[in-house]
Amino acid sequence: MPHNFKASIRPDVRSKIAPGGVLRASINVGNPILAKDEGEGNPPTGVSVDIAQAFARVCDLPISLNVHKAAAHSVEAVTQDESDFGFFAIDPKRGEHLEFTDPYVLIEGAYLVREASPITTLEQVDQHGNNIMVGQGSAYDLYLSRTIKHAQLHRAPTSPAVVEHFLQQGVEVAAGVKQQLELSMQGMSGLRLLPGNFMVIRQAVGVAKTRPTEVHALFQQFVRHVRDSGFVAQALKRHNIAGGRVAKAGD
Repeated sequence: MPHNFKASIRPDVRSKIAPGGVLRASINVGNPILAKDEGEGNPPTGVSVDIAQAFARVCDLPISLNVHKAAAHSVEAVTQDESDFGFFAIDPKRGEHLEFTDPYVLIEGAYLVREASPITTLEQVDQHGNNIMVGQGSAYDLYLSRTIKHAQLHRAPTSPAVVEHFLQQGVEVAAGVKQQLELSMQGMSGLRLLPGNFMVIRQAVGVAKTRPTEVHALFQQFVRHVRDSGFVAQALKRHNIAGGRVAKAGD
């Protein structure tokens, strides 16, 4: 549990955080930096799970982990009031329905190509004739949908399925979280990541805008504390996560 977190949570605010009496956390196991699916019958593990459980302890509430394989489904669970909060990349489209805290982790978005591809730099990706495979509804799908001007986007059902669909459909580029792409490449030959990143993904806690301002303020206070106190850094280390770094105030 985060040390020295001071928050006096009144019973009326606690009921607004978890109206059903159980804190429901939306967990996306499609991003391995945040959470990992441990298989049938086992709860997920990861940084977002640790933060969710710590928040439940601070609030003195029981917790339910609602697990999703894609970010879009996790977002929908919060906006449809099937979960009380979730862990998402900050994005203006999602921000139409979600209130975000400050970020607690920064993650790189990367491109993957075949070894024989003539594409060697980030700038060469957005060209006529290039096709990019992305995860449906992911942060980088939303970002690239706004910024790609010449290449064509194609969508896999989830982020972990991007490389599989990239190979099956013969497109030129796969886009995703750098660590997810690295995991998908394991055991494969003839693939390489382009140097650098096309975006830095700012991971935060998201709560429905329809929730009261006291709830938004409490999540903001808590996320800043776990970020600044070393809790997030310790969780990244505990789960052997090398693909993300702790955000700083102002990121």
